[in-house]
Amino acid sequence: MARRFVSLLDAAPGGSWRDIGCGTGAVTQAVLDLAEPETVVGIDPSPGYVQYARRTVTDPRAHFALADAVNLPFADATASVAVSGLVLNFVPDPPRAAAEMVRAVRPGGLVAAYVWDFEGGGMETIRAFWDAASALDPDARALDEAVRFPLCGRAPMRELLVGAGLEDVEVDAIGVPTRFSGFDDFWQPFLGGQGPAPAYVASLPQERRAELRERLRSTLPRAADGSIELRARAWAARGRRTA
Repeated sequence: MARRFVSLLDAAPGGSWRDIGCGTGAVTQAVLDLAEPETVVGIDPSPGYVQYARRTVTDPRAHFALADAVNLPFADATASVAVSGLVLNFVPDPPRAAAEMVRAVRPGGLVAAYVWDFEGGGMETIRAFWDAASALDPDARALDEAVRFPLCGRAPMRELLVGAGLEDVEVDAIGVPTRFSGFDDFWQPFLGGQGPAPAYVASLPQERRAELRERLRSTLPRAADGSIELRARAWAARGRRTA
């Protein structure tokens, strides 16, 4: 998805990029591979993510630092492009984060971000999980990303960038297939304990966990070979700082 996002931007070669909420460095690596930047600086508030990105993204054009999205450590108008991947819905103040990204880029510079389409059900894996969980436990609906993250839709993302003062704002859907070899391949990630859905599974007693697993097993679409073909969709929004 990061590579699809960077390709969509069609940014001019060169320039200095900022990756806000860089996480593991996936977007930074996509920028390095596809956009021919002079430099990329990724920031994240997690020391673990910053350390991981430094170990795995070894291109000398890339640098990583600890920082928060709502207080970027960059001088005004010093970047060509500022991007953020799968982060803004987790930021306590998305409008401030968007304003900080705008502040950091030069007049005419590009600001872009993408989030999963939780609002429209574009994350079919997650949608299937919460539909099954809510059918068994009405209280589970409050944990659903579609409820918790109202930013994750086409209109909210457009409003966020327009509200930050950007011009020529566009929002596009980008999607990738998510294929699971079988039900166990689908179910295993939900046992990791991290994220809303895995944390919910971890909170269930064994009997209720088994009930949820079997409901999912019975409702997911299966190909003849037992594989499960789903889709993941994100909304990618971009605009330019007023010249």
